[in-house]
Amino acid sequence: MSVPQPPEPIPGARLLFSLDPAVSHLNHGSFGAVPIGVQRAQQRLRDEMESNPLRFFTQGLVDRIAHTRRHLATFLGADPDGSALVGNTTTAVAVVLQSVGLQPGDEVLSTDHGYGAVSLSIQRECRRTGAVSRVLPIPLDATDEQIVQAIRAGLRPGRTRLLVVDQLTSATARLFPTAAVVAVAHENGVPVLVDAAHAPGMLSTTVSSIGADFWAGNLHKWGYAPRGTALLAVAPQWRDRIEPLVVSWEQDAGFPARVEWQATLDYTSWLAAPAGLFTLRSLGVDRVRAHNAALAAYGQRVVGDALGVPPAQLPDPGGPGVALRLLPLPAGMATTIDAARALQTRIGERLATEVAVMSWNGRGWLRLTGQVYNTADEYERLAVRLPALLAQR
Repeated sequence: MSVPQPPEPIPGARLLFSLDPAVSHLNHGSFGAVPIGVQRAQQRLRDEMESNPLRFFTQGLVDRIAHTRRHLATFLGADPDGSALVGNTTTAVAVVLQSVGLQPGDEVLSTDHGYGAVSLSIQRECRRTGAVSRVLPIPLDATDEQIVQAIRAGLRPGRTRLLVVDQLTSATARLFPTAAVVAVAHENGVPVLVDAAHAPGMLSTTVSSIGADFWAGNLHKWGYAPRGTALLAVAPQWRDRIEPLVVSWEQDAGFPARVEWQATLDYTSWLAAPAGLFTLRSLGVDRVRAHNAALAAYGQRVVGDALGVPPAQLPDPGGPGVALRLLPLPAGMATTIDAARALQTRIGERLATEVAVMSWNGRGWLRLTGQVYNTADEYERLAVRLPALLAQR
């Protein structure tokens, strides 16, 4: 099987970012990268804020936040009046968990592909309320139909109070059939929270078509927004029940204002987020998505060949447009979170290459991403140098 050809670079895209040119940044999925134009837009907002803080916070800021929310929600196909801006997806998950009214004996069901911080949040809320957290194992190579059937079998109507499922998993770079999962859960009377941290900007997402009770996604990863920008979309029947983690002056205004207004929070990341979408649209949304997915697939194959991983054993994300790709590391390597972090740091320091190293189900995995500032030779250099580094363990 021949190696897929890398996509043609998007002219000038690399110059839009202030990333260190001495480092290969192959881990856009963790913290994103903010284009220079978006950085400047946020700095102008910060300058405005610091020139007259009282005026900035007390004259029109709530309306500016609402206007920004409408812009971002419309891009994602979500109801602007049923969405709230939040700091990140993890925050949105915490808001939902403490708003659904868990009681002793209730169950929160999730899968073993879930994000670690989300799992910790579920566990904390269960300890606080007396509910139970149950994690459903899903094989990495499961088909969409097998995923749906596994979740159908794992639901306990009358006891399962909330299902938490990823749209695109962080740990395993796997696209889940989210709409089908939501439909199965609703057939059994179970509300669904979709963790869509990686969806905005990367995937052609129409939030309303998924039908979830709660959907949360970050715009500071693939949407080029400043960090600390995410959207929580809530179905109509739940909006009156959503409570913020911290009560502030917009509490009586109801959702979404009561969630968005957090006193002296730095709102400039939200207000500058439309500049990120402008950058994405200027490059061409479909063009960027196709480029990034093709480049990630190329990197997975090139590095996989170097590590001796047969193409048939390279995990398939299960859908077009996915710019995250996973590679199995040699057996016994990075089998714990601490070991994975140590290896990730070692690769960064010795190879001047930033990647994500994951530990999932007792196995170490390398996660690569593709972004418009990346080029094929960055993956090729990693492929040449990584085997020797791994052999030094």
